[in-house]
Amino acid sequence: MGLSLTHKILRDHLVSGNLEAGEEIGIKVDQTLTQDATGTMAYLQFEAMGLPAVRTERSVSYVDHNMLQTGFENADDHVYLRTVAAKHGVFFSKPGNGICHQVHLERFAAPGKTLLGSDSHTPTCGGAGMLAIGAGGLDVAVAMGGGAFFMECPKVVGVELKGALQPWVSSKDVILEMLRRLSVKGGVGRIIEYRGEGVKSLAVPDRSTIANMGAEMGATTSIFPSDEQTKRYLKAQGRESAYRAMRADPTAAYDETVVIDLDKLEPLVACPSSPDNVKPVSQVEGTLLAQVCVGSCTNSSWMDLSTVAEVLEGKKVAPRVDLTLTPGSRQVFEMIAKSGALGDLIASGARVLESACGPCIGMGQAPPTGAASLRTFNRNFEGRSGTPNDRVYLCSPEVAAASALAGVISDPRKLGTPPAKKLPSKFFVDDALILAPAADPASVTVVRGPNIRPVPTARAPGDTLEGPLLLKMGDNITTDHILPAGAKVLPLRSNIPAISEYTLTRVDPAFAERAKAAGGGFLVGGENYGQGSSREHAAIVMMYLGVRAVVAKSFARIHFANLINFGVLPLTFASGADYESLKQGEGLALERLRESLATGELEVRRKASGATFNVKAALTARQREIYLSGGLLNYTRESAGKAPVEAAVRA
Repeated sequence: MGLSLTHKILRDHLVSGNLEAGEEIGIKVDQTLTQDATGTMAYLQFEAMGLPAVRTERSVSYVDHNMLQTGFENADDHVYLRTVAAKHGVFFSKPGNGICHQVHLERFAAPGKTLLGSDSHTPTCGGAGMLAIGAGGLDVAVAMGGGAFFMECPKVVGVELKGALQPWVSSKDVILEMLRRLSVKGGVGRIIEYRGEGVKSLAVPDRSTIANMGAEMGATTSIFPSDEQTKRYLKAQGRESAYRAMRADPTAAYDETVVIDLDKLEPLVACPSSPDNVKPVSQVEGTLLAQVCVGSCTNSSWMDLSTVAEVLEGKKVAPRVDLTLTPGSRQVFEMIAKSGALGDLIASGARVLESACGPCIGMGQAPPTGAASLRTFNRNFEGRSGTPNDRVYLCSPEVAAASALAGVISDPRKLGTPPAKKLPSKFFVDDALILAPAADPASVTVVRGPNIRPVPTARAPGDTLEGPLLLKMGDNITTDHILPAGAKVLPLRSNIPAISEYTLTRVDPAFAERAKAAGGGFLVGGENYGQGSSREHAAIVMMYLGVRAVVAKSFARIHFANLINFGVLPLTFASGADYESLKQGEGLALERLRESLATGELEVRRKASGATFNVKAALTARQREIYLSGGLLNYTRESAGKAPVEAAVRA
C-alpha cells in the first residue's frame, strides 16, 4: 500500500512514535512563525529557556495583529519583538509588511517542509505542499529551541477534487462546501489532504484559501500536492529553487474519503454566526448590507484583490454600503498599485486599509448595530467583529464584489462575463521590510516596555483538586469567548494580570472577579470547547485565575494542548447525563490525582451530596509528566536540570 503525502512528510520528520492514528508522535520542525498577538509571550518563554539562538532552519516573527497604536503598549511590544528577534537568530517582518500567512506563503513556504506557527491559520502554507500546523506559543518556543512538536497522529482524510470550478465560483466555495459537510468539529484529529484531477486547475493562492480555512473544521492541517502549479508560483516569487515535486502514491490509502465535484459547486455563503452555517447564495440573496470587507489571511492575495478590482472597475459601491479592502502583504499592495487596480478600487468608493489582520480580529471596522456585514474572512463567531450580536456572513471575493455593488447579498453569476483570474508570471519582490538577525547578537540589547511582565508559571498540582464550579457553558465555546481579541484587549497580551480581567467576559462579565474571590475552581463546557484561535492566553489566564480543571464533552486540539502546557487539567465527561446534572456554584473535588491520572479514569466528588461522577483524562505519558510538573515551561526546566538543554528541548 502506498503512502499519502501527509505520511511521507511525517515519516521524513518523525523523531518519536509510530505513524498510527491516535498514537502520540514527535516531529522535527523546520520553520516557525509567530505573530505579535501571540509572539511576545512565545519569545518571553523562549528567553526563559536560556538558549542563545533558535535552532530551526528558519524562524520568522511577524507584526500584523496589533497595528493600531492608540497607546504605548503595541509600539513597545513591536520594539521588543524586533530586538529579541535580532538577538536570537529570528527574521523580523516589520509592521506594514503584511499578514503572516500571506507573507510566509510568498517568501518562505517550501514543499515537503514542516512549519509550526503560533496562529491557528498557519495551515495556509499547506497550499504550497508544506505540512504547516498551528499551535500554542509555548509549543512554538520549544520548537524554536530545536525541540520536537508532539501531537496525536491524526487520521488522514483524502479529499478528491473532480472537474473544474465554473465561472464566478471560487476556491472559497470549496472550503465552505467542506464546512457544510463536515462542520466546525469534523476535522478534529484529522489532516485534510486534497488530491485528484481537480487540484491541477487550482493555483497556489486558491489552494491556500482552502488550506487556511481547514482550521475552521478543527483540522490539524490541510495540504495540497506540490506540482506544476506550485512550481509556477515559486518561480513567479523568484524562489524556484525551493520547489520539490511531492504527491501521494497512486495506491495511497486514506482513513476517510470525501469527493467534491467542482463542476457542480455554486457560490456559497456562511451565515451568522458559525463558519459551518453554509447556504447557497441564492437562499440568502437580497439580504440588506451595511458593510462589505475583503481581505484577511484567507482572501487578500493579488488574485483576490485584482478580481474584486475588475468587477468594480468603472462602477460605484452602493450608497449605503461601506466597502473595505485589505491587501494581505506589501507585495500585494504594491502590485495592485502598479497595475492600476488600486485606482479602480478607490474610484469605486472602497476604503483601503493597511496590510494587517484588522477587522478579522475586531481591530477596527466593527459593523453597525443590527446590520449585516459580508466578509471574505474565515470566522464569523458572534461578537468577534467588535459589535455585540453582530450579523456577519462569510463569502468569496466574487460574491463580496457583486454584493458591494448591489447593496444586498447577490449572486455574482448574474454579472455576466467573469473576471480573468490568473497568476502573474512574476511577482514584485522587495524584502526590505524583513530584517535579518543581527550579525553580532551580543551587541543587541532586548528592549522591554513597562507593559511586558514576566512569564507566569503554575505550581505542580497536589494530589487533590477542589473548588467551586465557577461557570457552566454550552457547546462550541471559542477562544474569542474565553479571551476576546480587539483593540481593547490585545494590547495587554504581554501582561497576564491585566488581560486576565477580560476572561470569559462574553459569557459572564463577572467571571474573573468570582474566580479570584473563590481562589479558583472548575469550569464545565460542552462539545468542541476552545475552538478557534491558537491564542494560548486563553489557557494562561485560566492558570493565573486558579482554574484547576476544565471538564467538557470534547475539546478543540490546540486549546486542549495549551491547557496542559499551562498546568490546567482538561477532562472529558464519561456520561453526558453528568454534564446535565451539574450546577454552577456547587463544590467539586478530585482526589488521588496522581494514581488516577496513570489510568486515565478519574472520579469527581460533588461535595454537597457526596455523589461522584466519572471523567476521563486522555493524556499521553509525556503530557501527564508536563501537567504534573505544573506545565511545559517547568517540565523543560526540570529536564534541563537532568540533562543538557539541547536534550531538554527535545524531550
